[in-house]
Amino acid sequence: MENKTVYIIGGGLAGSEAAWQLANRGINVIIHEMRPKVKTAVHKTGNCAELVCSNSFRGGDIEKNAVGVLHEELRKIDSLIMQCGEKARVPAGGAFAVDRDMFSESVTAALQAHPLIEIKHEEITELPTDVPVILATGPLTTSDLAQHLIEITEADEHLSFFDAVAPIVQADTIDMDVAWMQSRYDKGDGSDYINCPMTKEQYFEFVDAIVKAEQSIGHNPEDANVPYFEACLPIEVMAERGVETLRYGPMKPRGLTNKHKPDEKAYAVVQLRQDNKLGTLYNMVGFQTRMKWGEQKRIFKTIPGLENAEIVRYGVIHKNTFINSPTLLDEVMRLKARPNVRVAGQVSGVEGYVESTAMGALAGILFAHELNGDAITPPPNTTMLGALLSHITGGADAKTFQPMNINYGLLPELGFKHSKKERKALYGKRALTDIATWLENVKPQKTKSAA
Repeated sequence: MENKTVYIIGGGLAGSEAAWQLANRGINVIIHEMRPKVKTAVHKTGNCAELVCSNSFRGGDIEKNAVGVLHEELRKIDSLIMQCGEKARVPAGGAFAVDRDMFSESVTAALQAHPLIEIKHEEITELPTDVPVILATGPLTTSDLAQHLIEITEADEHLSFFDAVAPIVQADTIDMDVAWMQSRYDKGDGSDYINCPMTKEQYFEFVDAIVKAEQSIGHNPEDANVPYFEACLPIEVMAERGVETLRYGPMKPRGLTNKHKPDEKAYAVVQLRQDNKLGTLYNMVGFQTRMKWGEQKRIFKTIPGLENAEIVRYGVIHKNTFINSPTLLDEVMRLKARPNVRVAGQVSGVEGYVESTAMGALAGILFAHELNGDAITPPPNTTMLGALLSHITGGADAKTFQPMNINYGLLPELGFKHSKKERKALYGKRALTDIATWLENVKPQKTKSAA
């Protein structure tokens, strides 16, 4: 690829960050942002990196929050989003919240002031074939571009317009003195599933709580009109069809024997299925839901074995656009069907502002090194950046792939004895040590302070 101009489609968090990383490594960038000429249902301005939902980048404690460690990793690579976020920061307790107008204006000004960055306000409906491209259109990708993605990937199941997401639990927080590992009818080696038993009384109380739970419409205004697929109904819809419906659906106890109480048949069973190659995350099978997150936390922690479980992703059902990255991307974020295209941000299968920024940063860094002819390997999966990249490019199960926030369950185990109290701090310390080592091998960037 001789062209040393990268064309970025989308001027959100990921596209803005990718442009910054590229330009600071000597690469010309043209950002194509359709706003304000083409409006969306939620954006109000034509500014880059406009925040449309929360104004928070979440908690920043590097000893307690995986996202806090990711904040620090982004600071170490001179992230534009983190720089502008600090300038626009507002009091929010332990959270990193910003004045959203000041923030997006600051990002836009920095990009406009950079001599190697140009912003064009126009809609792109097809991916070019002969120039370097970063696709960073986010969850509101236009229907024309989405249809084009379907055509070039040759299978519509690789592009999702509908999130039906079951909660994911960190495996080492499940009480295995109550739960047990077994595949239904003992198929396979049994390690793919964890089972949580319920008595009749527990089951009926559980169903009653689900029916009465407060629901949310999700992230987008049109979510209230999202049609349900019969194959992935919300658990509350199934529960409303009859008190026994769940017990004959995802909570059926057939083919399972509680190894702790082999002579006692469970009335219902909640199954959790391994969700990543490391075996650190398990999803609650068939538990896609529209319940509010607080309700999910309250109700799901009544499940025997999950009383102290750490839910790293809550269930949602809403409209969205993202690709099945484990199927469609190579290990350095290139679209296999179009190697001139890298995919970044939420459309790549991550969830959250900071995670989208991270994937934009990596897309920019990896592309810059490729175009400059410099060898580079992705950051190790012991770092937050590397763990997210590893997850979307093959670490996640392609059959159940859904957008994911950063969490400690994406990281490989520490490999030595430690207390649970120490675990998060140790993960963070290792990540920051390893990202520093990785950065030593990354060509120094031509630093430029944010405007």
